[in-house]
Amino acid sequence: MNDIIKQFGDRVKYYRKQQKLSQEKLSELCELHPTYIGQIERGEKKASLETIMRICRGLQISPESLFEKLDYPKEQTPAQQAYELFMQIPPEKQQAMLELLQKARELL
Repeated sequence: MNDIIKQFGDRVKYYRKQQKLSQEKLSELCELHPTYIGQIERGEKKASLETIMRICRGLQISPESLFEKLDYPKEQTPAQQAYELFMQIPPEKQQAMLELLQKARELL
């Protein structure tokens, strides 16, 4: 089980570094203590479901991203890339983006 916890922590660290965030900045975004982020990344602490969702919101990624097999670099399908981009849009603007996608689909 510890291997799974370590892999999860590695995944959090990977996405944090990919976005050039410090542990302190990520902890602010997640409303968690910086020490706790470090413990999760090192596999020293198990993250609750609530914590996992906070981390996903802070990193602006889907929960699935943290549980995929650790293969670097990871190639994503266009749909996965679109989803990741969509999740980075502020929630109040997501409806407008969805409407744009629906109009684009009608043109195809």
